[in-house]
Amino acid sequence: MRCATATDVGLVREENQDEVMAKEYQGCILAAVCDGMGGENCGSQASQLAVREIFDHFSEDYQPSMDAEALRALLLSSVSAANTVIYSTAKMDYQSYGMGTTCVMAFAEAGWLSIVNVGDSRAYLIEDGQIRQLTSDHTVVNFLYQQGKIELEEMKDHPQKNMLTRAVGVERIVRPDYYHIPCSEDFMLLLCSDGLSGYCSEEEILEVMQESSFAAMPQNLVNLALEKGGRDNISLAIITN
Repeated sequence: MRCATATDVGLVREENQDEVMAKEYQGCILAAVCDGMGGENCGSQASQLAVREIFDHFSEDYQPSMDAEALRALLLSSVSAANTVIYSTAKMDYQSYGMGTTCVMAFAEAGWLSIVNVGDSRAYLIEDGQIRQLTSDHTVVNFLYQQGKIELEEMKDHPQKNMLTRAVGVERIVRPDYYHIPCSEDFMLLLCSDGLSGYCSEEEILEVMQESSFAAMPQNLVNLALEKGGRDNISLAIITN
């Protein structure tokens, strides 16, 4: 199993508040993308803390013999550990008040993907020439759409399109979504911040991935977002067999 990552500050922001990391565990891969939020450098602090705590917590307790339920518990507790650290740090330092981060993470093993999501960073599965969004955005506009209060076409330009309803570190308890999904041998999994998904369509992302070698894929996706104006930080991780 292979993983490739990329991150870019974009063309507008002065600071990259995203963080991305991937690590191999005896033939399996854990990857995470976090998109920080908060004033000054609080966003970058939050995303860095989240990634560090997630991987430290997971690495300490992971066992290759874990069954699906034990793996689920470990992934969720890893995000909870990150939430506690960020929340406590913000409470102790008024300059860090309100900081938080999105988080989408995945553990890929033979035949299965385990995904945890908080916020609007996304996971996409690419199989059989098609792309499918696996995660659901924790945003005001998605909530309004699910409630039938706005139409799909209204979401893109809605004034609250970037307002999150959940994030890591903002509240004492975090409520992640969890997905356990079967995958074929020729799958690709894309994790990304909204610097990519917010400006590029699924069709455009799929086209770039289909036309790129695996080694070139991350930078080509970054270039796609830059061509669309690069108005946000862009971060992604791709996992495949």
